[in-house]
Amino acid sequence: IICSMTGLVLVLTGAWNGDTAGAAMTGAAFTSFYGTVGGALLTVSLALFAFTTILGWNYYGERAVVYLAGRGGILPYRVVFIVGGLRMKIVVLDGYTENPGDISWAPLAALGDLTVYDRTSYDESPRIRERIGDAEIIVINKTPISPATMDACPNLRAVAVLATGYNTVDAAYAREKNIDVMNVPGYGTDNVSQNAIALLLEACSQVGHHDRSVHAGEWTSSIDFCYWQRPLIEVSGKTAGIIGLGRIGRATARVLRALNVNVIAYSRTETDEGCAVADYVPLDTLFARSDFIFLHCPLTPATEGIVDAAAIARMKDGVIIVNNGRGQLIVEQDLAAALRSGKVAWAAVDVVSAEPITADNPLLNAPHCIINPHIAWATKEARERIMQITADNV
Repeated sequence: IICSMTGLVLVLTGAWNGDTAGAAMTGAAFTSFYGTVGGALLTVSLALFAFTTILGWNYYGERAVVYLAGRGGILPYRVVFIVGGLRMKIVVLDGYTENPGDISWAPLAALGDLTVYDRTSYDESPRIRERIGDAEIIVINKTPISPATMDACPNLRAVAVLATGYNTVDAAYAREKNIDVMNVPGYGTDNVSQNAIALLLEACSQVGHHDRSVHAGEWTSSIDFCYWQRPLIEVSGKTAGIIGLGRIGRATARVLRALNVNVIAYSRTETDEGCAVADYVPLDTLFARSDFIFLHCPLTPATEGIVDAAAIARMKDGVIIVNNGRGQLIVEQDLAAALRSGKVAWAAVDVVSAEPITADNPLLNAPHCIINPHIAWATKEARERIMQITADNV
C-alpha cells in the first residue's frame, strides 16, 4: 500500500512540475517492482535520501539507499528529481550511428534534459568526461567509459549502451561505483539473420556484380541474350554449418531450411530449440561437411580466431564463409591466403577485426571477398527498437 501510494504521489508531483512522462514511468516502476516488503524498505531509504539531499548530505543519503534497498541505481535519484521538480541530465556521446537523422530522440528526451553529440571519441580522451560533465545518465555506442572517466564524473548514475555488447564499459568498476550499465539484447535477431542470408546469396547468385556489369554496358554489347561472368551456385540441397546456435543462429537456420538447405550446427550448449532447426555435430564434423559456414557465436577467448589456417584446412574445397558476428572470430591473414589459393570459394563479411577497416587489412585485396561496413544491425526498424528499449531501460 505504501509503495502504491508513493507511486501515485510521484506521478501527481511530477505532473505538477511538468515532467509527466518521466513521472509516470518512474511511478509505475516504483509501484510494480517495489510493491513488496522490500519496497517498504526502499520507501524508508528514499525518505532518508530525500531528507539528506535537502541538507546537502548526498553521500550519506546514497549510502542509506545502498544499505536498505540493496542497490544504488537510478531510481532513487529519479524520485528525488521528480519530487523536486527537476529533470535529469542525459548526454548521448556518439549518437550518429544510431540516429543519423531518420528517427527521433523523443523517447529519451521525454525523460530529462537531453544533449546529443554525433561523435565524441573511440579512444580514451579527456573530451569524454568533459562532455559528460554533471550528467546523471549517459548513452553510448562505442565511446569507451573507463574507471578514470567514472571517477571524474561523480553525478553519473547510469550508462545506457545502444547495443547488445557493452565491452566499451568497465562494468565491474561500474558495479563498485553503483552505476547501472544497461544494454539492448535481442533487438535485431531477424535483421541480422536477414543480412547473413543476403551475404550468402550474393556470393552464390552474384546479383550485385552482374547489375554493375549491365550498367557498364556489357549486356548492351553482348552477342548473346544472356551471360554470366562468374560461377552461379544453387543453394538448394547444400549443407550449411552454423557455429553458434543462439537466437540469431536459429533464425538463420530457419531461413536456410526454407531454402531446402541441410543445416548442422556446433554450439557450446545444445537446446531443444536448436534441435528443432539443426543437427548438432562436433566442430570438426561441421568443418568437413559444410558447403557454407556461418559464424553466429559470441566472441570469447575460446572462439577468437576459430577460423584460422588449421580450421580452413579441415573444410571442404570451395567452401563459402559468412561472418556478421565479430571480426576477431577469423584470422584474416589466413582467410585471405585461402581465398587466393581457391580453398575458400567466397567469403562474405559484415565485420572485420578493426573497425573502421584499416587500409592494410588483408581482406581488402583478397579475391572473392564481399565486405560490408558493419550494417547487419542497422535497419531503421531495428534502430527504432534500440531507441525505445534504451528509453525503457532508463
